Amino acid sequence: MKTFKLVIEYDGTDFVGWQVQPNGRSVQGVLQAALAQLTGSNVSVVGAGRTDAGVHARGQVAHIRVETALDAEAILHGLNSLLPEDVVVHDVVQVDNTFHARYSARERTYRYIIVRHRTAIDRRIAWYVKYRLNVELMQKAASMILGVHDFRSFAAAKTETKNFHCTVTYSEWTEVEDKLVYEIRSNRFLHGMVRALVGTMVDIGRGHIALEEFPRILESRNRSRAGISAPSHGLVLESVRY
Repeated sequence: MKTFKLVIEYDGTDFVGWQVQPNGRSVQGVLQAALAQLTGSNVSVVGAGRTDAGVHARGQVAHIRVETALDAEAILHGLNSLLPEDVVVHDVVQVDNTFHARYSARERTYRYIIVRHRTAIDRRIAWYVKYRLNVELMQKAASMILGVHDFRSFAAAKTETKNFHCTVTYSEWTEVEDKLVYEIRSNRFLHGMVRALVGTMVDIGRGHIALEEFPRILESRNRSRAGISAPSHGLVLESVRY
């Protein structure tokens, strides 16, 4: 039995998300179908995180355990010859059998892109926000979540988790031409957390929520106190560190 670590990029536009679901096309599903063709057996693909419908990844990590004579290079080339054009495997390495894509991860990085002018090309990977935004206020809000906090106010209302604490090591907005890019790194993320943070910070930037309210929202542990959830298509899982 061999264990392989995969680094995967995908355009989430036409997927119901990472996880296999009864109805709809999933990233995990197409990977498992390709592996079944390649190895002749059913192989479970375990991801570092479950991205939602429409969310993209540039550096999703997964692991597989499989009895096979194939080496890492053969699996890499074989998968890319079978996968659809919106999923690409960039790297495959054989790792110790104790490696786990989710539980061995130490830090994950997400990036969210906002455009301030209508765009045809970027419409599938960025959120067009028509409001004038005060980026300085958004940056101040972003800095308030550094460290260990209970992020229940920014978690999806329906969640199975009982631990809402995350350690955020980086949280910053950057202006790149007409784009606003938000990058956040944390040891873990809650379901819907980044989108809720971005939506709330946009509400602060447009003057809909006062900056002084942001720490109160965080401390309230109440999702109804926070702002909107940003659309999924602007979010990218950039990398996972081990």
